Amino acid sequence: MNPALHTLPFPIVHSLKARLKDPEHLRGKLKRKAEKGIILTEDSLLCEVTDLAGVRVLHLYQDQFETIHTEIMRTIDVGDWVLGEDPKAYTWDPETQAFFGRLGISTEVRDSYYTSVHYLVKPNNKSDICCEIQVRTLFEEIWGEMDHAINYPHKTGSIACAEQLRVLSKLVSTGTRLSDSIFRSYKEYVEKTNKDL
Repeated sequence: MNPALHTLPFPIVHSLKARLKDPEHLRGKLKRKAEKGIILTEDSLLCEVTDLAGVRVLHLYQDQFETIHTEIMRTIDVGDWVLGEDPKAYTWDPETQAFFGRLGISTEVRDSYYTSVHYLVKPNNKSDICCEIQVRTLFEEIWGEMDHAINYPHKTGSIACAEQLRVLSKLVSTGTRLSDSIFRSYKEYVEKTNKDL
């Protein structure tokens, strides 16, 4: 693992998850594209379906994201990866939108209140093979897993579930902010304690 992402006492990256798109979900996606008039061939599949492979990077609190973003962009800058499209942050929260804006990342709000940052990377400009990197906090991962179980690949018809998931997304945002505050306080405490020694 990159040493910049493994600082003590708390590593920047908590954990990684990798996946290949489930065949049933791929069938559903291909069907939805066909319904929109997009017919895929062997030659166009990799250009149109960019999330066949994915990696999820999980971290404990929001302040860690900047280091992760810097390392992803450094990997692109040195030519190990190429961006398939500009990074995008999905968030409904105005403070979080401002945070990502300061890093030069565009934001988008989804009706579901989905929260994550997406990077689409390729090995080079000639390749159609893409990998989607999603970066989110552990709080956001909990919400994402619950939403995915209920709403993917088809949204639930339950208004109660949809509303409860929206409330949970606000609690997740609060939890992430509180985590940032806890770790900032801890850092200040450690720095003060070491200074007093």
